[in-house]
Amino acid sequence: MMIHNNKISDNLISFTSKKISGKIYPPADKSISHRSLIISSLAVGKSRIENLLESEDVMHMVQALKLLGVKIDKNKKGIWEVFGVGLDGFTEPEYLINCGNSGTLARTLIGAVTGNSIVVTFTGDKSLNERPMERVIIPLEKMGAQIVSTANNRLPLTVKGTTNLLPIKYENPISSAQVKTSVLLAALNVRGVTEFVEPYTSRDHTEIMLKKFGAKIRFKSSKNKKNVVFIEGGVNLKGNDIYVPSDLSSASFAIIAASIVPGSYLKLNNVCINYFRTGILDALKKMGADISITNRNKCTSEEPIADIEVKYSKLKGLDLKSYCSSRMIDEYPILSIAASVASGKTILRGLRELKVKESNRFDAIINGLRSCGVKVNYKGEDIIINGASGKIKGGTTIDSNFDHRIAMSFLVLGGVSKNPISVKGCKSILTSYPNFLCQMNSIGMDIRSND
Repeated sequence: MMIHNNKISDNLISFTSKKISGKIYPPADKSISHRSLIISSLAVGKSRIENLLESEDVMHMVQALKLLGVKIDKNKKGIWEVFGVGLDGFTEPEYLINCGNSGTLARTLIGAVTGNSIVVTFTGDKSLNERPMERVIIPLEKMGAQIVSTANNRLPLTVKGTTNLLPIKYENPISSAQVKTSVLLAALNVRGVTEFVEPYTSRDHTEIMLKKFGAKIRFKSSKNKKNVVFIEGGVNLKGNDIYVPSDLSSASFAIIAASIVPGSYLKLNNVCINYFRTGILDALKKMGADISITNRNKCTSEEPIADIEVKYSKLKGLDLKSYCSSRMIDEYPILSIAASVASGKTILRGLRELKVKESNRFDAIINGLRSCGVKVNYKGEDIIINGASGKIKGGTTIDSNFDHRIAMSFLVLGGVSKNPISVKGCKSILTSYPNFLCQMNSIGMDIRSND
């Protein structure tokens, strides 16, 4: 008996699927939802946000901004309205900011408050408090912020902001949209031009949205493939209307389910196909996936939007280079599921960053696949998966360590396993995909409570 509601128990079990079919609207994009709230708050005037993702992570952002003095309401039509306070309009919160499980919330909002003469303390859940914050602390301190954190540069941390931040040229050693966003939001209150450099272009949702709101921002790619962003501080942002498209990261679970379950055909509507998010589609196509992009730019949005059609196909392994990670870092867990079902060897290279996500995803992928009967090895920062050509043993229990993407990935694998796969820590799915259970079962998955 399938479950067709949004209630997610902590322990779920996934059974073999007959086929994946139908049409769904995946949840709204979490990255864009976060940015729409925070940039609207820094603008002057009212902004309207349509199709905001109402997940736990995003609702933590709403509560955080309210504590900083921003008025945010949801109207009768389901549209969120944000009454911006301007670049230096945040007020000092009475309580500490609880970021929950959201690294995006923590790192971006830390940057945004540094340009305000207020003191703010940030904390999170156990998982978030173990994730590195030095990557935003270093550039923000160079700009003049005072940040006091634990000895290992983790949360909780306290920011003492200032309206006298300095422009800097900062070369980030990794490509990170969170770090880039943090610096750019801080730079809005700088007198002068701030220059941010990264090895490869990371997600550019922040740049797109800041430009829409009136920021003076430009970017270029250098000869050595580095991405450089310039932003001029002291330019007031103006309130605007935003439509949040469906999240390709979330859509990837259904896309790969349809790719690996025989006889499947699925259509996904209104999905964001921003180039810096579509690495997962490129990788799947190289593996032989039958994926079509239709109805491009069907919605009014600065972000490219389209429908995606997926048919079952026999996948083959691939060698995915390390530079690909900047366009699909969040999708490696579900891509590893596709690789485990494929024929031949898949090498996923340069995955150091996976070790400092919501869990150690590097180890979680390896240990989880092995327990399902898949042959997996690693060498340095590379994961080597020997595909089982669709013959997945399963019959095991996966501890997701409360990591939503690990949980959802192995539930998808259960759809093609000989024996059911149980997953613990599934309530974490609520952080990004509240209706995961309902949607996946509606298209043919068989995922049930295992409490």
